[in-house]
Amino acid sequence: MSTGVISGGQAPAPGWTLGVPPSDYVLGHVRAVLANRVLDDALVAVRDGRIAAVEPHPAGLEADVDGQGLLCLPGLVDVHSDGLEKELLPRPGAELPMEFALLSFEGKLRAAGVTTAFHGAAFEESGGRGVRRTLDNARRICAAVASRGADGLVDHRILHRLDVRCPEGLAGLRQRLADIGGTGRGPVLVSHEDHTPGQGQYTDRAYYERYLVGTRGVTEDEARAYVDRLIVDRDGRLDVREEALDWLGEQARAGRIRLLGHDPSSPHEIEELCERGGAVAEFPTTVTAAKAAREHSMPVVMGAPNVLRGHSHNGNASGRELVARGLVTALASDYLPSGLLGAALLLAEEGLAPLPDAVGLVTGGAADVAGLTDRGRLAPGLRADLVLAEPGRPWPVVAAVLRAGTGGDAA
Repeated sequence: MSTGVISGGQAPAPGWTLGVPPSDYVLGHVRAVLANRVLDDALVAVRDGRIAAVEPHPAGLEADVDGQGLLCLPGLVDVHSDGLEKELLPRPGAELPMEFALLSFEGKLRAAGVTTAFHGAAFEESGGRGVRRTLDNARRICAAVASRGADGLVDHRILHRLDVRCPEGLAGLRQRLADIGGTGRGPVLVSHEDHTPGQGQYTDRAYYERYLVGTRGVTEDEARAYVDRLIVDRDGRLDVREEALDWLGEQARAGRIRLLGHDPSSPHEIEELCERGGAVAEFPTTVTAAKAAREHSMPVVMGAPNVLRGHSHNGNASGRELVARGLVTALASDYLPSGLLGAALLLAEEGLAPLPDAVGLVTGGAADVAGLTDRGRLAPGLRADLVLAEPGRPWPVVAAVLRAGTGGDAA
């Protein structure tokens, strides 16, 4: 350890601002999970809100904070969360104020160790899957996240979700990107999806029908008739789908968006995604699609709930199997923030991935998916977004979250 890092810098500010650590401090006696190894009894020196050093803790050196042997991880990065949407409407007919829902959900993110969250804003007009999605709600989510931004206890960002067969959604996203122009903080993430039953996520339409029965209280016959009508209606929108994909390709190739392909099911779909400038395969539904994505050096995101449960809720590829095959580079919460760390440590506990690799799925690997280069790893120069956790058997508990101040880079 460089003595200048410990003694040559400024002394930590007296006291701590509630919820925010000082810009300079030394955290000692932790098990630091680095990108390729675990450093036992380590100290982490922080200067100006950035990691200055991660090294063995010298005997006799007193730190500002004693980590008491807890795991020290980079702050978790969640690249796909629909949890805010669910927080907004916890029960049918019981919609909450948007600003309250965001603050309430922020508490859950913090408790889960998430320091950067991409909230899904669905640019579509639909109600088939139980939650009514409208352009108005998408705009409200974007406005609430922008108002909270990086000034809260979590760095809030947007994952723009486009239903490629929804003309209203396409028009709304066009306007949204025109409005933000080049003023966004870092890469603009767009995930395109097609949830028409019979393909993609719902290749077996029976899963979609069962979802309707469970969420909307309809009979099996009513669900089957609804899906029949939905397929006919959406098959009449193939021109909209073609227009949306062409436009997204233009935006991606021009570098105006970072494009994620949602639920690719085949190597052919991966090829098409690459041709339109796609950067990430999000929730591939088959082993072959995930393998094709990695052959193209494309990051692959799977859902943490899939890993926790051991299988997909709708018969698609198992996240655990894909991790064991080395085909997954990141996990997203999907709808369950607490699932991120739980899934990562479960993978390590079951021997499906070494601990550094498993933690990397929810930290550095996830940051790479989002195109964020200033966080996600315990490395000098990066943001000092830190999480202290008790591993537990089998489930971890987050003991503390130390997020760097808001003066970091503008990404």
